[in-house]
Amino acid sequence: MARAGRGLDTGAMSALFEELRPPIDASDAAVEADRCLECGGPYAPAPCAVACPAGVDVPGFIAQLSVGDPAGAAETILAENLLGATCARVCPVEVLCEGACVLRHEGRPPIAIGGLQRYAMDWALEHGAELGPLAPSNGRRVAVVGAGPAGLTCAGELAARGYAVTVYDEREEVGGLVRYAIAPYRQQRDPLPAEARGLEALGVKIELGRRIAGRAELEALAAEADAVFLGIGMGADTEASYPGDELPGVWESLPFIEALKTGAPPAVGDSVVVIGGGNTAIDVACEARRLGAREVTLLYRRTEAEMPAYRHEVEEAREEGVRFQWLATPVRFLGDSRLEAVECRLMRLGEPDASGRRRPEPMPGTEFTIPADTAVKAIGQQPRAEIAEWVEGLELERGRLKVDETGRTTNPKFFAGGDALNGGDSVVEAVAEGKRAARAIDEWLRCPS
Repeated sequence: MARAGRGLDTGAMSALFEELRPPIDASDAAVEADRCLECGGPYAPAPCAVACPAGVDVPGFIAQLSVGDPAGAAETILAENLLGATCARVCPVEVLCEGACVLRHEGRPPIAIGGLQRYAMDWALEHGAELGPLAPSNGRRVAVVGAGPAGLTCAGELAARGYAVTVYDEREEVGGLVRYAIAPYRQQRDPLPAEARGLEALGVKIELGRRIAGRAELEALAAEADAVFLGIGMGADTEASYPGDELPGVWESLPFIEALKTGAPPAVGDSVVVIGGGNTAIDVACEARRLGAREVTLLYRRTEAEMPAYRHEVEEAREEGVRFQWLATPVRFLGDSRLEAVECRLMRLGEPDASGRRRPEPMPGTEFTIPADTAVKAIGQQPRAEIAEWVEGLELERGRLKVDETGRTTNPKFFAGGDALNGGDSVVEAVAEGKRAARAIDEWLRCPS
């Protein structure tokens, strides 16, 4: 459970929000853009563009920056990614566009594509660039449930095609996981408000603080729309209970990150233990260091080779001073009035499980303790399985919404994208799925079969 913390000093607050990827200025952008080889062509697209899930013409916008045209560069980006400013901050470019850059094969640093995209998009937002062109109204209505990256993208793409689109979200701000579940050193709030204003300029209506909490509400919403897009994301943290869960100082990952991002970060103390091996666990561990913890230990029940977190993020955590304890799992949380330590047990790898990874098995008699003022459980999120009970004919597959290659669910009026499908992939993948569904909705409503 989340437990309130004490206030932080100014230094800790400053470190908490210090950006992992700070912006570059016009001079640096020009120099970096000039390094690009502008590879690719009609018969062999550039590897960086192929690696972008949103399909951004990477060499194209970089070429525009190299001749001093940030407006044109932003237009090129927005043609494929309406959340280009956000993606420039949070995309795992190291394994996508920059990871595919041909300069790597020559032993040179890849083009800083994320930094260049941010420069172009920030320039556009600062100078009031508008999205468009817009198609005339076609009289059709689409409801979008969820104001995360997939929902916002789908809404904007459809509005530009002439649809009347309303986005519903239970939160008070747009952004979904970007706003509330991605560590603040990647992105705090901006540029989401500006991106939302851009979508509203396209005609998207956004209703915040509107919770769709059951079958009757969803049916009523669907009755007024020609199609519905579900960008509902994932649910709460995966349940993992241990003795001592109730102690102050024990957190789930989502409430912990939300506290950081909404201005109420806890004082984590000198020693923090983070449980998990994914990107969220890495983010929590790094932010704990920035909050002032001298010792941060990430506890993972397999080895580093099996970690689902990106390799570059693991290295970033090491650079932040995070310590890793492999092949270990928590047994219980210890303390009297608040958390004092985490009792752990060593593990060994047995036969492969359904995921193909070797199954961790406990080793009796290997218990040890790690002192801890704070412990954060970051082992994943639960799927939103309840949605299958709200929509007639909707099916799940492995706990996630079942869709075809277009994003259409087993109920023909409902489409979906984002974490509800992929279980928590990158923001840019959610953007791609929102685009895909928008195209499918448009084709279906224009040419119903």
